[in-house]
Amino acid sequence: MNSRTLYLRLLGYVRPYWRMFALSVFTMVLVAASEPVLPALMKPMLDGSFVHKDPAIIHWVPLALIALFVVRGIAGFVSSYSMSYVASYLVMDLRMLIFAKLLVQPVAYYDDARKGQLVATAAFNVNQLTDAATNVLTTVVRDALTVAGLIGWLFYLNWKLAIITFAIAPPAFWVFRYAGRRLRYTSREIQRNVGEITHVLDESIVGHKIVKIFDGQEYERARFFEVARRARRFAMKQTVVSQAHGPITQLLAALALATIIYIATLQAASDQTTVGGFVSFMVAMLMLSAPLKRLSGVTLSLQRGLAAAEAVFHLLDLEDEIDTGTIDVENAHGELAFEEVVLNYPGKERPALDHVNLTVRPGETVALVGGSGGGKTSLVNLIPRFYRPTGGRILLDGVDLNDIRLGSLRANIALVSQETTLFNDSVAANIAYGRLRRVSRADIERAAEAAHARDFIRELPEGFDTMIGENGVKLSGGQRQRLAIARAILKDAPILILDEATSALDTESERLVQKALENLMQGRTTLVIAHRLSTIENADRIVVLERGRITEIGSHAELLARGGTYSRLHAMQFHEEKGAD
Repeated sequence: MNSRTLYLRLLGYVRPYWRMFALSVFTMVLVAASEPVLPALMKPMLDGSFVHKDPAIIHWVPLALIALFVVRGIAGFVSSYSMSYVASYLVMDLRMLIFAKLLVQPVAYYDDARKGQLVATAAFNVNQLTDAATNVLTTVVRDALTVAGLIGWLFYLNWKLAIITFAIAPPAFWVFRYAGRRLRYTSREIQRNVGEITHVLDESIVGHKIVKIFDGQEYERARFFEVARRARRFAMKQTVVSQAHGPITQLLAALALATIIYIATLQAASDQTTVGGFVSFMVAMLMLSAPLKRLSGVTLSLQRGLAAAEAVFHLLDLEDEIDTGTIDVENAHGELAFEEVVLNYPGKERPALDHVNLTVRPGETVALVGGSGGGKTSLVNLIPRFYRPTGGRILLDGVDLNDIRLGSLRANIALVSQETTLFNDSVAANIAYGRLRRVSRADIERAAEAAHARDFIRELPEGFDTMIGENGVKLSGGQRQRLAIARAILKDAPILILDEATSALDTESERLVQKALENLMQGRTTLVIAHRLSTIENADRIVVLERGRITEIGSHAELLARGGTYSRLHAMQFHEEKGAD
């Protein structure tokens, strides 16, 4: 996407605030229009008061100066406030759009996405993009008009000297053009490296215990140093480009200034110019320096903003999670049918699921077991359409999942996994997540009671209103898991997915969580993934998955009697547990 297209698209987000934006531009014009007035006052003030001794000039020029700066001050304040108003809303709107876009991305997107890059886009790139849309525009409009007004006054005073002044324009333009291309490249690389820094920081902070226990401090330090070193290198490249083109431009301006002074001296000797005219010309020319310097410096902010815009718009242009469904399912009975289901992950040669056929009856508990990579998690991930099958179809109560609206489908499913996700909010808000405004405190407390969480919640400093920290860091593993179960109980969905819900717990916590799960599973179609086979012995049926295929189906007793894979896995775990005792 070229710079013009990027910038026009960026300005499109300013459209809702066009009134404040227009007010800012209008007051910018006033500020710019007032700039040539100051050097214009110099000529009559010097020639009229010092040379011709005109008393009228002596009285009205000071008053004109006061009025000029009053108008400039008011217009400058209104312009800055209006543009800041637009910029603050633009930052908020873009962050909301990015966040909303991330919420509707498919699960597969997060398999490849770098969290650090996403955080950098929402937090860092948006600010730089907004700077390009507002502050850069302020500089361009105000300073460009200022330059135009001052140039007009220079040509009015002495067109010969003005031509010499602008002889530096072609080489200066070439310098700006080259600098702009280099700054765009370095800005893009700096933003990418900021994402890398955020990613490394996040991994080392989240995994701080692993870093410590496996003596990974030196490795993490080296990894962080590498990304920080790359960021510094590109920052210095950007500094060289941004700082070098300023002195080059100023050198060209100095050459023009020296020529002007020489020619003006010759003109004064032949009475072709006055003291007031020369001073006015010099003041106007010197006043050009500041806006020209800002205009040359705006290249860095503009290219940095356009590089940020590329990252932001790339994210905003991602396709949302596909939802082809048109059917709403109010309260599903819970019958699931997998018919010749195939699932291939991108880049994998072997299918994760290979022509799987399975029917789960309403209210039935089906356990999925097998070795790592057998396809257990892949199978249950297809039910809420986290992924779409490559072949075959899945039916809920006889209706193809693809024909059911996503929101309606997922409203009928509850999930409790080994990696419990909690939010930095109160206990009550976590239990009622997604339906806080639709349930009463009594409903929340009943769900906690059924999840065997009521006792430990009472012991918390503020009970159900206690803030539990990021991902429930203030709670134990068993407590966190029971809150997740309470959340599923409160949802009261007809289909329940339990993915290794007790595998990381100690014996006492597992006992309490297992009781909570028994309450949760009553009357629901339940699919259980379990590593500890002792926790699924009471399942109605057990399905053994190996290399994406179903190899055995039956009850615990039936599978033991067959002496197949399940029997072998059960014997191995039994001997391991007996040896551990």
